[in-house]
Amino acid sequence: MPGQNNAAGNTAATTPPTRDKLALLVGDAMHDDWQRYEVDSDLLTPADGWMVTLGFPDGKRPAGIKAGARALLKLGNDTIMTGRIDTLRHGVGEKRHMLMMSGRDANAILMDCSAPVFSACEMSLNDVISKIVKPLGVTRIRIAATKPLTSAKVTIEPGMTAWDALTQAAEASGLWPWTDPDGTLVIGGPDYTTPPVGTLVMRHDGKGNNIIDIIHDESIARRYSQTTVLAQCHSDEEEDGKNDMKATVSDPQINLYRPKIIVTHDAQSQQEVNFRARKAQADARLAGFTLTVIVRGLRAPNGQPWAPGQRVHLVSEPHDLDAVFFIMKRNFTGGSMGTGEKTTLTLKEDGVWIPDAYPKRKKHHKHDDWIIVDKNTPT
Repeated sequence: MPGQNNAAGNTAATTPPTRDKLALLVGDAMHDDWQRYEVDSDLLTPADGWMVTLGFPDGKRPAGIKAGARALLKLGNDTIMTGRIDTLRHGVGEKRHMLMMSGRDANAILMDCSAPVFSACEMSLNDVISKIVKPLGVTRIRIAATKPLTSAKVTIEPGMTAWDALTQAAEASGLWPWTDPDGTLVIGGPDYTTPPVGTLVMRHDGKGNNIIDIIHDESIARRYSQTTVLAQCHSDEEEDGKNDMKATVSDPQINLYRPKIIVTHDAQSQQEVNFRARKAQADARLAGFTLTVIVRGLRAPNGQPWAPGQRVHLVSEPHDLDAVFFIMKRNFTGGSMGTGEKTTLTLKEDGVWIPDAYPKRKKHHKHDDWIIVDKNTPT
């Protein structure tokens, strides 16, 4: 039975929850006594989301909880998501009185709202940030890359969502957007030199095992022995157009002859064509390999909350795997009506997704690659 104090929102925000207790901070009240909760975070999903269900047997709905309210998800002293409450469902029956809440991260507004564009126009990534993203109130922005293709421009059409405009411009610059736990919009790619957060083990004899369940999915359906991008560049006042640009990237893991040809009509440079070919082949390889791993608790072996973008060492004797993998997605589940707190991790091959954000990087410097994006800041 859920407790009355936390479920009713009477626990002061200054009272920290226990280390591994998932808590929701709304206004000045901390809620952490859940019947059920689920928290998703995925680098490929436009907005990370969460859902919690609490009961309040004293019959009083917690004060301050309403659709649109700012909400922080906490795990001990660590913030795991910053956003707003999207939806409330308040149910009352003969033997139940419950409140279900769901929400998304701080940049969900980019997915919900249209780009303020009334005629088709060419925009660079910086143009999209200054003219579309910032006017919607998203001002905490960082670029996580050393060499974005800053000159690339894309066509933004009326009716496109702000997120569609942003991802289109980001991809043209060789990058991808996601949201940090503190609500910062990050545009870039992963740094594959960061150390793994720990080791996950599945051995036949059970010694040292810390994995509940592991599934390895492998598919050739979307993989190709080589990917070729054919492109043309339109002329402008300074240069003549080009119609014979080409880039081909091979996958040495595919021994069968499986060619893929992609035709694009809006490339602006050979550099962009090269990137598109590498990106298409990387996406195909990414889709062909997935590890789904379930572990107990919500923290990695090094004590950090599990999060997309982390790297983890995995040893699985049944699958003959002993390597470092990249965490693409993380799902937290728990609550009094479940079987304990668990984390489901979606792992991909390390170094495959957006490999060009930090090209040929040998040493990891924690802060030298973060650039505050502003209209007046050159990139």
